[in-house]
Amino acid sequence: MIARLTGELAAKAPPYVLVDVHGVGYEVQVPMSTFYNLPELGAKVTLLTQFIVREDAQLLFGFLTAGERESFRELIKISGVGPRIALALLSGLNTEELAQAVSAQDASRLVKVPGVGKKTAERLLLELKGKLAPVLSAPGFSVANDTQGDILQALVALGYSDKEAQAALKALPADVSVSEGIKLALKSLAR
Repeated sequence: MIARLTGELAAKAPPYVLVDVHGVGYEVQVPMSTFYNLPELGAKVTLLTQFIVREDAQLLFGFLTAGERESFRELIKISGVGPRIALALLSGLNTEELAQAVSAQDASRLVKVPGVGKKTAERLLLELKGKLAPVLSAPGFSVANDTQGDILQALVALGYSDKEAQAALKALPADVSVSEGIKLALKSLAR
């Protein structure tokens, strides 16, 4: 319903910020990764948001990057992980660290976040495997441009592992289009 807010940053009190949008103040909960990168009070700010309606509350969560919001959305889909734990995870780990922990199946990094126990961490690792967009920043791999990033995300969405998708991407010509790149990558993966 509310996907983005652009307005003046009126107040900051972790984890809440107040964004004044033409005279209407929106109280938004943000992870600490977003909070630390906010401009000074009175400056213009744009937050990507996730609006959650519960029986007893209407909550608005804000993020500076699309990757943070997508990670948050994936986290709250998991049974036993609500918005508070998702916010804590994104406050304790940035999106790249979260993706690396999931990729490496490293539960010890997740358990360090307050509110995340061993069982929750194991469930997170199981259900998030291959679903986080920040696989693009996995160690030892860089994506040269948006086209390669789109191809990589498409391959992961089709069920290929990060490793398989990255290997297929390395074999593609540099100037390939997204659709042609996906076709070529699928051919090489089918061998």
